[in-house]
Amino acid sequence: MNLFSVARISLFSLTIAFSLIGLGLNAYFISLTVPYFYFIFSALGVATAVLTILTVPIMLIVDFIRRGAFTSMIVFELSWLLILAILWVATAGEAIYTFNYYYPEGCIYATVDPTANTYCMELQAVEAFAFLNFFIFLGYTSVLLVFSIIGSSRGNSVWTSSVKDATFFAQKSWPTQQQTPLNQYSGAPPTGYTGTPVSHPQQLGTYTTHSGTPAQSPHMQPQQFQPVYSGHPQGISV
Repeated sequence: MNLFSVARISLFSLTIAFSLIGLGLNAYFISLTVPYFYFIFSALGVATAVLTILTVPIMLIVDFIRRGAFTSMIVFELSWLLILAILWVATAGEAIYTFNYYYPEGCIYATVDPTANTYCMELQAVEAFAFLNFFIFLGYTSVLLVFSIIGSSRGNSVWTSSVKDATFFAQKSWPTQQQTPLNQYSGAPPTGYTGTPVSHPQQLGTYTTHSGTPAQSPHMQPQQFQPVYSGHPQGISV
């Protein structure tokens, strides 16, 4: 397991913990206002926290027990975590709007109305944990996107692989093809060949009219002239 995978597990664990805290705070605000109305940030915060708590652990568990799952692919992880980041920053934005509307001067009611001051600080906590999850998801997806582009530019197939199996910085080595020259081929004859190798035909010597010496072939040794004895002396006149 590489260093980036360890950082991924650590960041995902933090987002799960922050989501649990955000779920509790937003659910508390809903319980205070739901008989009459509800705040948009509290409803959006509960929905976003539930999605994070359900999906992020599933992505980690499936990545450990199964290879090639679509939830472990980098392209899916980038898309889904970017959606979660948008939902968390929307929650933080709604919480800021509510805070500025009800507490324009900040949490200054500790002595006048302690309960209202408590709500003010809890609302600030909702903003803080929503922004924390947003920055974690945004930073992680940005780094993963840059690493994936680098790996893809070096010839590695990273988009459909998981983070723990992806090779981001290694240069892909292409196999080299070795060509054998035709004049260096010395292999055996094809399978099934049972014939006898054909030798070059023996060339008969040729003789010149001047010296009687057979002309030498460039490949074969010249045959020596053997006179045939027939009872009379034979020879070649010079």
